Amino acid sequence: MNAAFAVIGSVLVFVAAVIHLGFFALESVLWSRPAVQRLFGVRDARDAEVARPWAYNQGFYNVFLAIGAGVGLVFLGTGTFPEAGLALAVFSLASMLLAAVVLLTSNPRLWRGALLQGVVPALGILFLALAQLA
Repeated sequence: MNAAFAVIGSVLVFVAAVIHLGFFALESVLWSRPAVQRLFGVRDARDAEVARPWAYNQGFYNVFLAIGAGVGLVFLGTGTFPEAGLALAVFSLASMLLAAVVLLTSNPRLWRGALLQGVVPALGILFLALAQLA
């Protein structure tokens, strides 16, 4: 395993988890704020109230992905279950990346959010793969 690529990949796993914790906070905790609603393209209070259960649910999907990435990172970093850690980290990153693709294809106006959601996990997968191959 290439240690430099593994460290870069691990940092990217951590950053992806933090980004998804941020999405959790926005969608599940701070949704009632108009500025947050505007980030997601919701323009009025009535639409925000209709979308609130969706946003709350979606936020928890994001926190679960962050937890999966974090547990994978702990398993990798401690050497406790390195293969399981790698699998869990890559699965979490792949789920984040594919969710970004779904976001982009379902609403191209949210391309910035899709990039934020997907680029770091894609790079994490790349560097974790390079670490295994090098």
